Amino acid sequence: MDIILVENIDGLGNIGEQVSVKPGYARNYLVPKGLAVVASSRNVKELEHQKRQLERKAQKVMQASELIKNRIEALGCEFTLRAGEEGKLFGSVTTMELAGRMAESGIEVDRKKIQLGEPIKNLGEYEVPVKLPGGIVATLKVSVLASEE
Repeated sequence: MDIILVENIDGLGNIGEQVSVKPGYARNYLVPKGLAVVASSRNVKELEHQKRQLERKAQKVMQASELIKNRIEALGCEFTLRAGEEGKLFGSVTTMELAGRMAESGIEVDRKKIQLGEPIKNLGEYEVPVKLPGGIVATLKVSVLASEE
Protein backbone atom coordinates (compact mmCIF):
# COMPACT_ATOMS: atom_id res chain seq x y z
CA MET A 1 0.00 0.00 0.00
CA ASP A 2 1.39 3.39 -0.98
CA ILE A 3 1.26 6.18 1.60
CA ILE A 4 2.54 9.74 1.94
CA LEU A 5 4.38 10.48 5.18
CA VAL A 6 3.22 13.50 7.17
CA GLU A 7 5.90 13.09 9.88
CA ASN A 8 9.49 11.79 9.94
CA ILE A 9 9.52 8.11 10.87
CA ASP A 10 12.78 6.34 11.72
CA GLY A 11 13.50 3.48 9.36
CA LEU A 12 10.70 4.45 6.96
CA GLY A 13 11.24 7.93 5.57
CA ASN A 14 10.96 11.68 5.94
CA ILE A 15 8.12 14.19 5.67
CA GLY A 16 6.51 14.28 2.22
CA GLU A 17 7.97 11.04 0.89
CA GLN A 18 5.75 8.50 -0.83
CA VAL A 19 6.60 5.02 0.46
CA SER A 20 5.14 1.56 0.16
CA VAL A 21 4.26 -0.30 3.37
CA LYS A 22 2.20 -3.31 4.34
CA PRO A 23 -1.54 -2.53 4.35
CA GLY A 24 -2.04 -3.43 8.03
CA TYR A 25 0.78 -1.13 9.17
CA ALA A 26 -0.75 1.75 7.23
CA ARG A 27 -4.39 1.10 8.21
CA ASN A 28 -3.85 0.26 11.86
CA TYR A 29 -0.96 2.52 12.86
CA LEU A 30 0.29 5.18 10.45
CA VAL A 31 -3.00 6.64 9.17
CA PRO A 32 -4.94 6.64 12.52
CA LYS A 33 -2.01 8.30 14.33
CA GLY A 34 -1.82 11.00 11.65
CA LEU A 35 1.70 10.02 10.63
CA ALA A 36 0.70 9.32 7.01
CA VAL A 37 -2.13 9.59 4.46
CA VAL A 38 -3.13 7.12 1.76
CA ALA A 39 -1.51 7.96 -1.59
CA SER A 40 -4.70 8.30 -3.67
CA SER A 41 -4.59 10.30 -6.92
CA ARG A 42 -6.07 13.32 -5.13
CA ASN A 43 -3.55 13.10 -2.30
CA VAL A 44 -0.65 12.70 -4.74
CA LYS A 45 -1.70 15.92 -6.48
CA GLU A 46 -2.00 17.66 -3.11
CA LEU A 47 1.44 16.39 -2.18
CA GLU A 48 3.19 18.88 -4.44
CA HIS A 49 1.39 21.78 -2.78
CA GLN A 50 1.91 20.39 0.70
CA LYS A 51 5.62 19.72 0.20
CA ARG A 52 6.37 23.43 0.49
CA GLN A 53 4.32 23.63 3.68
CA LEU A 54 5.93 20.49 5.07
CA GLU A 55 9.39 21.85 4.29
CA ARG A 56 8.56 25.00 6.27
CA LYS A 57 7.29 22.83 9.13
CA ALA A 58 10.49 20.78 9.04
CA GLN A 59 12.55 23.99 9.11
CA LYS A 60 10.66 25.23 12.18
CA VAL A 61 11.14 21.88 13.91
CA MET A 62 14.85 21.96 13.08
CA GLN A 63 15.23 25.50 14.43
CA ALA A 64 13.38 24.64 17.63
CA SER A 65 15.51 21.50 18.03
CA GLU A 66 18.70 23.51 17.50
CA LEU A 67 17.69 25.86 20.32
CA ILE A 68 16.95 22.93 22.63
CA LYS A 69 20.24 21.29 21.58
CA ASN A 70 22.18 24.41 22.57
CA ARG A 71 20.41 24.50 25.96
CA ILE A 72 21.08 20.79 26.57
CA GLU A 73 24.75 21.05 25.66
CA ALA A 74 25.17 24.09 27.92
CA LEU A 75 23.56 22.14 30.77
CA GLY A 76 25.67 19.83 32.89
CA CYS A 77 23.96 17.24 35.09
CA GLU A 78 25.78 16.40 38.29
CA PHE A 79 24.74 13.54 40.55
CA THR A 80 26.19 12.95 44.01
CA LEU A 81 25.51 9.35 45.05
CA ARG A 82 26.84 6.80 47.50
CA ALA A 83 29.59 4.66 46.04
CA GLY A 84 31.76 1.75 47.11
CA GLU A 85 35.54 1.63 47.41
CA GLU A 86 36.15 0.95 43.70
CA GLY A 87 33.84 3.69 42.41
CA LYS A 88 30.86 1.43 41.90
CA LEU A 89 27.53 3.07 42.77
CA PHE A 90 24.95 1.75 45.21
CA GLY A 91 22.17 2.09 42.65
CA SER A 92 22.42 3.75 39.25
CA VAL A 93 21.64 6.83 37.18
CA THR A 94 18.83 6.07 34.71
CA THR A 95 17.12 7.94 31.88
CA MET A 96 14.26 8.80 34.25
CA GLU A 97 16.63 10.62 36.61
CA LEU A 98 18.32 12.40 33.68
CA ALA A 99 14.94 13.51 32.30
CA GLY A 100 13.92 14.72 35.77
CA ARG A 101 17.11 16.74 36.17
CA MET A 102 16.62 18.27 32.71
CA ALA A 103 12.99 19.12 33.57
CA GLU A 104 14.20 20.95 36.70
CA SER A 105 16.30 23.11 34.36
CA GLY A 106 13.28 23.84 32.17
CA ILE A 107 14.08 21.43 29.31
CA GLU A 108 11.24 18.98 28.72
CA VAL A 109 12.48 15.86 26.90
CA ASP A 110 10.80 12.46 26.76
CA ARG A 111 13.01 10.01 28.64
CA LYS A 112 12.75 7.57 25.74
CA LYS A 113 14.68 10.06 23.60
CA ILE A 114 17.68 9.87 25.95
CA GLN A 115 19.99 7.31 24.34
CA LEU A 116 21.55 5.72 27.42
CA GLY A 117 22.48 2.12 26.52
CA GLU A 118 22.37 0.94 30.09
CA PRO A 119 22.14 2.77 33.43
CA ILE A 120 25.29 4.48 34.72
CA LYS A 121 26.68 2.39 37.59
CA ASN A 122 30.15 3.88 38.11
CA LEU A 123 31.62 7.22 39.11
CA GLY A 124 32.94 9.45 36.35
CA GLU A 125 32.11 11.76 33.46
CA TYR A 126 29.72 10.60 30.74
CA GLU A 127 28.38 12.03 27.49
CA VAL A 128 24.81 10.91 26.82
CA PRO A 129 23.20 11.48 23.39
CA VAL A 130 19.65 12.89 23.34
CA LYS A 131 17.59 12.49 20.13
CA LEU A 132 15.56 15.57 19.24
CA PRO A 133 12.94 16.06 16.51
CA GLY A 134 14.33 16.78 13.06
CA GLY A 135 17.12 14.23 13.34
CA ILE A 136 19.23 16.41 15.65
CA VAL A 137 21.27 14.75 18.40
CA ALA A 138 22.39 16.74 21.45
CA THR A 139 25.07 15.60 23.88
CA LEU A 140 24.32 15.86 27.61
CA LYS A 141 27.32 15.92 29.94
CA VAL A 142 26.74 13.88 33.09
CA SER A 143 29.05 13.86 36.13
CA VAL A 144 28.63 11.20 38.79
CA LEU A 145 30.44 11.99 42.04
CA ALA A 146 30.74 10.13 45.36
CA SER A 147 28.86 11.55 48.32
CA GLU A 148 30.77 12.44 51.48
CA GLU A 149 29.31 9.85 53.83
